[in-house]
Amino acid sequence: MVAWGERNQVALYLAAIVFGGVVGLLAPSLAGPLETAITPLLGVLLFATFLGVPFAALGRAFADRRFLVVVILLNFVVVPVVAYGLSRTVAGDAGILLGVLLVLLTPCVDYVIVFAGLAGGDRTRLLAATPLLMLLQILLVPVFLTVMVGSEATRALDPRPLLAAFALLIALPLMLAVLTQLLAARVRFARGIERASGSVVVPVMMLTLATIVASQISRVSGAVPQLVSVVPVFLGFALILAPLGALLARIARLDAPRSRAVLFSGVTRNSLVVLPLALALPEAFALAPLVVVTQTMVELVVMVIMVAVVPRWIRSR
Repeated sequence: MVAWGERNQVALYLAAIVFGGVVGLLAPSLAGPLETAITPLLGVLLFATFLGVPFAALGRAFADRRFLVVVILLNFVVVPVVAYGLSRTVAGDAGILLGVLLVLLTPCVDYVIVFAGLAGGDRTRLLAATPLLMLLQILLVPVFLTVMVGSEATRALDPRPLLAAFALLIALPLMLAVLTQLLAARVRFARGIERASGSVVVPVMMLTLATIVASQISRVSGAVPQLVSVVPVFLGFALILAPLGALLARIARLDAPRSRAVLFSGVTRNSLVVLPLALALPEAFALAPLVVVTQTMVELVVMVIMVAVVPRWIRSR
């Protein structure tokens, strides 16, 4: 069953997204309880993923300056230019504009590690880069938003949800995974968890995808006319950033696993982490949270497609 699930994971993930959409539309009252389950599910998913990471290699991964430079250039130099250009198509509405920029300017630090790993990307190096990506987006995103939108939007932002997400979705699962690996040599229970971790990634990913979609789709469905304009923006972002990420990785002469990780880092955004920031914005930016949720819906489909396409596009040499 495990081998079958891995061979058919793309179809299974798409089925989970469709199932979640149906559940969310037929039972919108479940949105609240399901939304509270997203963070624990992501934590379990990342814990299982981290258990497959050789933590002795994390120090070497962080010392890979070429990879770090490429990821930083892509996310904090290339992405702002692309995001600003694409956002001009929705600049007429302050809420939509802020929502688009808020989500596109923040690189993902959680499930990007899982998706990149599923596509054969170097998840160890992505994990090593995570603290740096979090720190830089906390420092730079307010600057970018001030330049692109204005100081009113920047004053309304609260960085605490970003810090809380890093603690719950990265630091805690990482520490638990390290502890489990250390105990596995002496404790049978820990050894069993470590051995089972690889077999639960696909089903937990399916459950996570279905839960995210089911909890968010009712919000989006109620504002389709206002949000239809942002779908081409988010699709265009993925279509532009994927080749740009591949180009930067090629220029830096990165191998296939690191190139795939760079590509996923450029395309995947921090939507689930910035959603609390968007929800806390003033009434003048009321559409911003719905824009962030819409990006999540679009991105999940894009990620599943990338898991199938990227290994064929960027082949190991």
